[in-house]
Amino acid sequence: MRSSWTLTAVACCRGICRELWSAVCQRRFGFQDMPLDFEHIVASDGYRLFARHWRPSGVARGFVIALHGIQSHSGWYEYSSGRLCEAGYDVLFLDRRGSGRNFSRRGDAPHGDRLINDVVQVLSDVRRHRDRIAPSAPVVLLAVSWGGKLAAITAARRPELVDALTLLYPGLCARVRPTAWQRAQLNLARRLDVRHKRVEVPLNDPALFTAEPHWQEFIRNDPLALREVTSGFLLAHQDLTSESLAAAPQIHCPTLLMLAGRDQIIDNEATKVWAARLGTSEVTLQEYLEAQHTLEFEPQPDRFVNDLLTWLPSVGL
Repeated sequence: MRSSWTLTAVACCRGICRELWSAVCQRRFGFQDMPLDFEHIVASDGYRLFARHWRPSGVARGFVIALHGIQSHSGWYEYSSGRLCEAGYDVLFLDRRGSGRNFSRRGDAPHGDRLINDVVQVLSDVRRHRDRIAPSAPVVLLAVSWGGKLAAITAARRPELVDALTLLYPGLCARVRPTAWQRAQLNLARRLDVRHKRVEVPLNDPALFTAEPHWQEFIRNDPLALREVTSGFLLAHQDLTSESLAAAPQIHCPTLLMLAGRDQIIDNEATKVWAARLGTSEVTLQEYLEAQHTLEFEPQPDRFVNDLLTWLPSVGL
């Protein structure tokens, strides 16, 4: 149980980070009033999922459901989400259960299917809403880094829910891998059903995400970043990795793949091999040779956002 002092401190930190981020958006990118709402979605098991929601002023050109990485949360991607909204897209960016502003069962997942079920439920709800207000608008599943596992599996299992797939430096083929000893420990945890041991996320160096000092400081001091996960989450991670790697031939929707050339987390060449196995010829590859990992935190984030906005109109129903 968190003390009231701790909750107050976290709330204050969140408020400060949000004010700083809003100031950065206004100073660097010209945003004055971003149409952003905070929402909670009740999952089928009763878990309350936090989400940031950007609604366009008119009828939506498309609906984007976005998934973040293992350590990040939806608050890292407010600039690109705001730009998509300004261009007419409805953007719903989920915080994964146990991540971001979801404090219950922090860093935990009972199993991989639970995480997939959350995505499927949200996609189903969004499509029902889309059918009522803009039936010709596509529903696009966008995923960043680790979230690429969930997106790939969802697109393969439930193709009727995903009109197009956007994968930004997806965590399908990682360069950061467990050691032999760590794999042995995890295998033992699976055999003994050890699911609540806390394990540090091996990505706590902000330089892995960006070369920009001010963004490194932002990541280092972010009170909502996920620093630890449970052994249960890591077991789910293992299962999701295996299924996502095998999922490529079952993905038939138009797919945009964006890679960072200097990525120290993702194996770009292996990711391209995976993409070559996709069950669609409508695959677009964009590479940003000087980028570190998180395209949002590059000196010129408009490059990838503009490329995304150029690609999205090609997705039709």
